[in-house]
Amino acid sequence: MRLGVHVGYWGLGLTSQEQLAIVQEAERLGYDSVWAAEAYGSDTATILAWLAAGTSRIKLGSAIFQIPARSAAMTAMTAATIDQLSGGRMLLGLGASGPQVAEGWHGQRYGRMLQRTREYVAVVRMALARERVVFRGETLELPLPDGPGKALKLTIAPVQERIPIYLAAIGPKNTALAGEVADGWIPTLFSPEHVAEFRGHLEAGAARAGRTLDGFDIAPTVNVFVTDDRAAARDAMRPYLALYVGGMGSRRANFYNSLVQRYGFEEAARRVQDLYLDGKREEAAAALPDELIDLVSLCGPADVVRERLRVFREAGVGTLMVSPMAWTMQERLDQLRLVAELAEG
Repeated sequence: MRLGVHVGYWGLGLTSQEQLAIVQEAERLGYDSVWAAEAYGSDTATILAWLAAGTSRIKLGSAIFQIPARSAAMTAMTAATIDQLSGGRMLLGLGASGPQVAEGWHGQRYGRMLQRTREYVAVVRMALARERVVFRGETLELPLPDGPGKALKLTIAPVQERIPIYLAAIGPKNTALAGEVADGWIPTLFSPEHVAEFRGHLEAGAARAGRTLDGFDIAPTVNVFVTDDRAAARDAMRPYLALYVGGMGSRRANFYNSLVQRYGFEEAARRVQDLYLDGKREEAAAALPDELIDLVSLCGPADVVRERLRVFREAGVGTLMVSPMAWTMQERLDQLRLVAELAEG
Protein backbone atom coordinates (compact mmCIF):
# COMPACT_ATOMS: atom_id res chain seq x y z
CA MET A 1 0.00 0.00 0.00
CA ARG A 2 1.47 3.31 -1.13
CA LEU A 3 1.04 6.48 0.90
CA GLY A 4 -0.09 9.78 -0.55
CA VAL A 5 -0.37 13.14 1.19
CA HIS A 6 -3.60 15.02 0.60
CA VAL A 7 -3.10 18.78 1.00
CA GLY A 8 -6.81 19.49 0.55
CA TYR A 9 -7.94 23.01 -0.24
CA TRP A 10 -5.07 25.45 -0.57
CA GLY A 11 -4.43 28.38 1.73
CA LEU A 12 -6.33 27.27 4.83
CA GLY A 13 -4.06 28.46 7.63
CA LEU A 14 -0.64 27.75 6.10
CA THR A 15 1.54 29.80 3.80
CA SER A 16 2.47 28.57 0.36
CA GLN A 17 6.05 27.98 1.45
CA GLU A 18 4.90 25.96 4.46
CA GLN A 19 2.68 23.85 2.23
CA LEU A 20 5.56 23.26 -0.17
CA ALA A 21 7.84 22.28 2.71
CA ILE A 22 5.27 19.72 3.88
CA VAL A 23 5.09 18.16 0.40
CA GLN A 24 8.88 18.14 0.08
CA GLU A 25 9.15 16.35 3.42
CA ALA A 26 6.51 13.85 2.30
CA GLU A 27 8.62 13.19 -0.79
CA ARG A 28 11.71 12.68 1.40
CA LEU A 29 9.76 10.27 3.63
CA GLY A 30 8.85 8.14 0.63
CA TYR A 31 5.25 9.19 0.08
CA ASP A 32 4.31 8.14 -3.43
CA SER A 33 1.96 11.00 -4.35
CA VAL A 34 0.52 14.37 -3.36
CA TRP A 35 -3.10 15.27 -4.04
CA ALA A 36 -4.83 18.65 -4.11
CA ALA A 37 -8.51 19.51 -4.04
CA GLU A 38 -10.73 22.28 -5.36
CA ALA A 39 -14.20 23.58 -4.54
CA TYR A 40 -14.71 27.30 -5.10
CA GLY A 41 -11.40 28.68 -3.89
CA SER A 42 -8.00 27.63 -5.16
CA ASP A 43 -7.92 25.52 -8.30
CA THR A 44 -6.07 22.23 -8.28
CA ALA A 45 -4.21 22.62 -11.58
CA THR A 46 -2.25 25.68 -10.51
CA ILE A 47 -1.25 24.05 -7.23
CA LEU A 48 -0.02 20.87 -8.92
CA ALA A 49 2.02 22.82 -11.47
CA TRP A 50 3.58 24.85 -8.66
CA LEU A 51 4.35 21.72 -6.62
CA ALA A 52 5.89 20.13 -9.71
CA ALA A 53 8.53 22.87 -9.75
CA GLY A 54 9.43 22.27 -6.09
CA THR A 55 9.65 18.46 -6.16
CA SER A 56 11.36 15.82 -8.27
CA ARG A 57 9.84 12.40 -7.66
CA ILE A 58 6.47 12.53 -5.95
CA LYS A 59 3.47 11.99 -8.23
CA LEU A 60 0.96 14.84 -8.61
CA GLY A 61 -2.72 13.99 -8.28
CA SER A 62 -5.88 16.01 -8.75
CA ALA A 63 -8.44 15.03 -6.16
CA ILE A 64 -10.33 16.19 -7.90
CA PHE A 65 -10.73 18.27 -11.06
CA GLN A 66 -14.41 19.20 -11.12
CA ILE A 67 -16.07 17.97 -14.31
CA PRO A 68 -18.55 20.89 -14.44
CA ALA A 69 -15.66 23.38 -14.24
CA ARG A 70 -13.79 22.38 -17.40
CA SER A 71 -14.51 21.03 -20.84
CA ALA A 72 -13.13 17.56 -21.43
CA ALA A 73 -10.65 19.03 -23.92
CA MET A 74 -9.40 21.59 -21.38
CA THR A 75 -8.93 18.84 -18.81
CA ALA A 76 -6.81 16.91 -21.32
CA MET A 77 -4.78 20.03 -22.12
CA THR A 78 -4.18 20.71 -18.42
CA ALA A 79 -3.23 17.13 -17.58
CA ALA A 80 -0.85 16.92 -20.52
CA THR A 81 0.78 20.23 -19.58
CA ILE A 82 1.35 19.23 -15.94
CA ASP A 83 2.64 15.84 -17.09
CA GLN A 84 5.19 17.59 -19.29
CA LEU A 85 6.20 20.10 -16.62
CA SER A 86 6.70 17.35 -14.05
CA GLY A 87 8.46 14.81 -16.24
CA GLY A 88 5.54 12.38 -16.28
CA ARG A 89 4.11 12.53 -12.76
CA MET A 90 0.45 13.46 -13.37
CA LEU A 91 -2.42 11.45 -11.87
CA LEU A 92 -5.77 12.69 -13.18
CA GLY A 93 -8.55 12.49 -10.61
CA LEU A 94 -12.00 13.58 -11.82
CA GLY A 95 -15.30 14.05 -10.04
CA ALA A 96 -18.80 15.34 -10.67
CA SER A 97 -18.79 17.69 -7.65
CA GLY A 98 -22.36 18.43 -6.52
CA PRO A 99 -25.42 20.36 -7.67
CA GLN A 100 -24.84 23.35 -5.40
CA VAL A 101 -21.34 24.00 -6.74
CA ALA A 102 -22.04 22.94 -10.33
CA GLU A 103 -25.11 25.12 -10.73
CA GLY A 104 -24.33 27.86 -8.21
CA TRP A 105 -20.68 28.45 -9.06
CA HIS A 106 -20.03 27.04 -12.52
CA GLY A 107 -23.45 27.65 -14.06
CA GLN A 108 -23.66 24.06 -15.27
CA ARG A 109 -26.82 22.01 -14.95
CA TYR A 110 -26.28 19.02 -12.72
CA GLY A 111 -28.07 16.31 -14.60
CA ARG A 112 -27.35 12.98 -16.27
CA MET A 113 -23.99 12.98 -14.50
CA LEU A 114 -23.43 9.25 -14.90
CA GLN A 115 -23.61 9.43 -18.69
CA ARG A 116 -21.89 12.79 -18.75
CA THR A 117 -18.95 11.41 -16.77
CA ARG A 118 -18.68 8.33 -19.01
CA GLU A 119 -18.56 10.49 -22.14
CA TYR A 120 -16.27 13.08 -20.53
CA VAL A 121 -13.69 10.41 -19.69
CA ALA A 122 -13.93 9.00 -23.23
CA VAL A 123 -13.15 12.42 -24.74
CA VAL A 124 -10.30 13.05 -22.28
CA ARG A 125 -8.73 9.72 -23.19
CA MET A 126 -9.16 10.41 -26.90
CA ALA A 127 -7.53 13.82 -26.56
CA LEU A 128 -4.63 12.55 -24.40
CA ALA A 129 -3.99 9.82 -26.99
CA ARG A 130 -3.58 12.68 -29.47
CA GLU A 131 -6.36 11.39 -31.68
CA ARG A 132 -8.38 13.82 -33.72
CA VAL A 133 -11.40 14.35 -31.47
CA VAL A 134 -14.64 13.36 -33.14
CA PHE A 135 -17.26 12.27 -30.65
CA ARG A 136 -21.02 11.79 -30.84
CA GLY A 137 -22.58 11.08 -27.48
CA GLU A 138 -25.74 11.84 -25.58
CA THR A 139 -24.21 14.69 -23.56
CA LEU A 140 -21.14 15.61 -25.64
CA GLU A 141 -20.73 16.22 -29.34
CA LEU A 142 -17.44 17.31 -30.90
CA PRO A 143 -17.13 19.14 -33.18
CA LEU A 144 -20.52 20.81 -32.84
CA PRO A 145 -22.64 20.09 -35.92
CA ASP A 146 -23.65 22.64 -38.55
CA GLY A 147 -20.97 25.17 -37.59
CA PRO A 148 -17.36 26.12 -38.18
CA GLY A 149 -16.01 23.68 -35.57
CA LYS A 150 -13.07 21.56 -36.68
CA ALA A 151 -11.92 18.17 -35.44
CA LEU A 152 -8.63 18.90 -33.65
CA LYS A 153 -5.98 16.93 -31.83
CA LEU A 154 -3.75 17.87 -28.91
CA THR A 155 -0.60 19.60 -30.12
CA ILE A 156 1.55 18.48 -27.18
CA ALA A 157 2.20 14.94 -25.99
CA PRO A 158 2.10 13.81 -22.35
CA VAL A 159 5.27 12.18 -21.08
CA GLN A 160 3.34 9.14 -19.88
CA GLU A 161 1.97 6.87 -22.56
CA ARG A 162 -1.26 6.70 -20.56
CA ILE A 163 -2.00 9.18 -17.76
CA PRO A 164 -3.93 7.26 -15.07
CA ILE A 165 -7.50 8.49 -14.64
CA TYR A 166 -9.22 8.19 -11.27
CA LEU A 167 -12.90 8.77 -10.56
CA ALA A 168 -14.16 10.11 -7.23
CA ALA A 169 -17.36 8.28 -6.38
CA ILE A 170 -19.30 7.00 -3.39
CA GLY A 171 -22.68 5.95 -4.82
CA PRO A 172 -23.14 2.43 -6.21
CA LYS A 173 -23.64 3.45 -9.85
CA ASN A 174 -20.77 5.93 -9.87
CA THR A 175 -18.50 3.41 -8.18
CA ALA A 176 -19.38 0.87 -10.85
CA LEU A 177 -18.59 3.51 -13.48
CA ALA A 178 -15.11 3.89 -11.98
CA GLY A 179 -14.59 0.17 -12.45
CA GLU A 180 -15.80 0.48 -16.01
CA VAL A 181 -13.88 3.49 -17.37
CA ALA A 182 -11.13 4.50 -14.91
CA ASP A 183 -7.75 3.28 -13.72
CA GLY A 184 -8.48 4.06 -10.08
CA TRP A 185 -11.20 5.03 -7.65
CA ILE A 186 -11.15 7.84 -5.07
CA PRO A 187 -13.71 7.24 -2.30
CA THR A 188 -14.33 9.61 0.59
CA LEU A 189 -15.40 8.43 4.07
CA PHE A 190 -14.19 4.99 3.02
CA SER A 191 -14.81 2.08 5.36
CA PRO A 192 -12.49 -0.89 4.71
CA GLU A 193 -14.97 -3.06 6.58
CA HIS A 194 -17.45 -2.48 3.74
CA VAL A 195 -14.99 -3.15 0.92
CA ALA A 196 -16.87 -6.22 -0.28
CA GLU A 197 -19.86 -4.06 -1.25
CA PHE A 198 -17.63 -1.49 -2.95
CA ARG A 199 -15.63 -4.15 -4.75
CA GLY A 200 -18.80 -5.74 -6.03
CA HIS A 201 -19.76 -2.48 -7.73
CA LEU A 202 -16.25 -2.02 -9.15
CA GLU A 203 -16.21 -5.58 -10.49
CA ALA A 204 -19.63 -5.15 -12.09
CA GLY A 205 -18.39 -2.06 -13.90
CA ALA A 206 -15.18 -3.76 -14.99
CA ALA A 207 -17.15 -6.72 -16.32
CA ARG A 208 -19.32 -4.34 -18.33
CA ALA A 209 -16.14 -3.11 -20.02
CA GLY A 210 -14.85 -6.65 -20.54
CA ARG A 211 -11.88 -6.28 -18.21
CA THR A 212 -10.72 -7.18 -14.70
CA LEU A 213 -9.56 -5.02 -11.81
CA ASP A 214 -5.94 -6.13 -12.17
CA GLY A 215 -3.82 -3.02 -11.66
CA PHE A 216 -6.84 -0.96 -10.60
CA ASP A 217 -5.99 1.46 -7.76
CA ILE A 218 -8.35 1.91 -4.82
CA ALA A 219 -7.25 5.27 -3.42
CA PRO A 220 -9.33 6.56 -0.51
CA THR A 221 -8.75 9.81 1.35
CA VAL A 222 -8.45 9.35 5.11
CA ASN A 223 -8.09 11.93 7.87
CA VAL A 224 -5.43 11.11 10.45
CA PHE A 225 -4.44 12.23 13.91
CA VAL A 226 -2.08 10.04 15.93
CA THR A 227 -2.10 10.75 19.66
CA ASP A 228 -2.38 8.85 22.92
CA ASP A 229 -5.50 10.89 23.74
CA ARG A 230 -8.12 8.97 21.75
CA ALA A 231 -10.95 11.30 22.69
CA ALA A 232 -8.96 14.29 21.44
CA ALA A 233 -8.16 12.43 18.22
CA ARG A 234 -11.83 11.73 17.60
CA ASP A 235 -12.72 15.32 18.39
CA ALA A 236 -10.23 16.47 15.75
CA MET A 237 -12.27 14.52 13.18
CA ARG A 238 -15.68 15.80 14.21
CA PRO A 239 -15.87 19.19 12.40
CA TYR A 240 -14.90 17.66 9.04
CA LEU A 241 -17.23 14.69 9.38
CA ALA A 242 -20.10 16.87 10.57
CA LEU A 243 -19.64 19.13 7.54
CA TYR A 244 -19.79 16.23 5.10
CA VAL A 245 -22.46 14.14 6.81
CA GLY A 246 -24.56 17.10 7.88
CA GLY A 247 -23.94 20.03 5.61
CA MET A 248 -22.50 18.91 2.29
CA GLY A 249 -25.43 19.29 -0.06
CA SER A 250 -29.05 19.64 0.88
CA ARG A 251 -31.55 17.65 2.89
CA ARG A 252 -32.68 16.00 -0.33
CA ALA A 253 -29.24 15.31 -1.82
CA ASN A 254 -26.29 14.65 0.47
CA PHE A 255 -24.26 11.77 -0.96
CA TYR A 256 -22.12 11.46 2.17
CA ASN A 257 -25.11 11.26 4.45
CA SER A 258 -26.51 8.47 2.30
CA LEU A 259 -23.20 6.64 2.45
CA VAL A 260 -23.06 6.77 6.26
CA GLN A 261 -26.60 5.46 6.38
CA ARG A 262 -25.53 2.51 4.22
CA TYR A 263 -22.85 1.81 6.84
CA GLY A 264 -25.65 1.27 9.35
CA PHE A 265 -25.75 4.71 11.02
CA GLU A 266 -29.17 5.76 9.71
CA GLU A 267 -30.46 7.45 12.85
CA ALA A 268 -27.16 9.19 13.64
CA ALA A 269 -26.82 10.44 10.05
CA ARG A 270 -30.28 11.99 10.09
CA ARG A 271 -29.69 13.60 13.48
CA VAL A 272 -26.32 15.07 12.47
CA GLN A 273 -27.87 16.50 9.31
CA ASP A 274 -30.84 18.00 11.15
CA LEU A 275 -28.59 19.66 13.70
CA TYR A 276 -26.12 20.94 11.11
CA LEU A 277 -28.74 22.40 8.80
CA ASP A 278 -30.41 24.06 11.80
CA GLY A 279 -27.15 25.90 12.45
CA LYS A 280 -26.16 23.77 15.45
CA ARG A 281 -22.79 22.71 14.13
CA GLU A 282 -21.12 21.91 17.44
CA GLU A 283 -24.07 19.76 18.47
CA ALA A 284 -23.96 18.03 15.10
CA ALA A 285 -20.27 17.23 15.59
CA ALA A 286 -20.91 15.94 19.09
CA ALA A 287 -23.68 13.68 17.76
CA LEU A 288 -21.28 11.69 15.55
CA PRO A 289 -20.87 8.19 17.01
CA ASP A 290 -17.35 7.23 18.05
CA GLU A 291 -17.78 4.00 16.08
CA LEU A 292 -18.35 5.93 12.85
CA ILE A 293 -15.31 8.15 13.43
CA ASP A 294 -13.11 5.09 14.06
CA LEU A 295 -14.48 3.41 10.93
CA VAL A 296 -13.57 6.12 8.42
CA SER A 297 -10.46 7.75 9.91
CA LEU A 298 -7.08 6.98 11.44
CA CYS A 299 -7.18 8.39 14.94
CA GLY A 300 -5.85 7.51 18.34
CA PRO A 301 -2.74 5.88 19.76
CA ALA A 302 -0.01 4.52 17.52
CA ASP A 303 -0.97 0.87 18.02
CA VAL A 304 -4.58 1.62 17.04
CA VAL A 305 -3.52 3.49 13.90
CA ARG A 306 -1.02 0.75 12.98
CA GLU A 307 -3.80 -1.82 13.17
CA ARG A 308 -6.15 0.33 11.07
CA LEU A 309 -3.43 0.73 8.46
CA ARG A 310 -3.24 -3.05 8.29
CA VAL A 311 -7.02 -3.24 7.80
CA PHE A 312 -6.89 -0.72 4.94
CA ARG A 313 -4.03 -2.65 3.35
CA GLU A 314 -5.86 -5.98 3.60
CA ALA A 315 -8.98 -4.38 2.12
CA GLY A 316 -7.05 -3.91 -1.11
CA VAL A 317 -6.22 -0.23 -0.84
CA GLY A 318 -3.44 0.59 -3.27
CA THR A 319 -2.92 4.27 -2.43
CA LEU A 320 -3.92 5.73 0.92
CA MET A 321 -4.25 9.52 0.73
CA VAL A 322 -3.41 10.81 4.21
CA SER A 323 -4.79 14.15 5.38
CA PRO A 324 -3.40 15.14 8.80
CA MET A 325 -5.98 16.91 10.97
CA ALA A 326 -3.39 19.31 12.34
CA TRP A 327 -3.18 23.02 11.70
CA THR A 328 0.44 24.06 12.02
CA MET A 329 3.26 23.11 9.72
CA GLN A 330 5.16 21.29 12.45
CA GLU A 331 2.14 19.31 13.60
CA ARG A 332 1.36 18.24 10.04
CA LEU A 333 4.97 17.18 9.51
CA ASP A 334 4.90 15.20 12.74
CA GLN A 335 1.73 13.39 11.67
CA LEU A 336 3.13 12.50 8.26
CA ARG A 337 6.29 11.11 9.86
CA LEU A 338 4.30 9.06 12.34
CA VAL A 339 2.10 7.56 9.62
CA ALA A 340 5.14 6.71 7.49
CA GLU A 341 6.73 4.93 10.45
CA LEU A 342 3.53 3.08 11.37
CA ALA A 343 2.90 2.00 7.78
CA GLU A 344 6.32 0.36 7.69
CA GLY A 345 5.53 -1.51 10.88
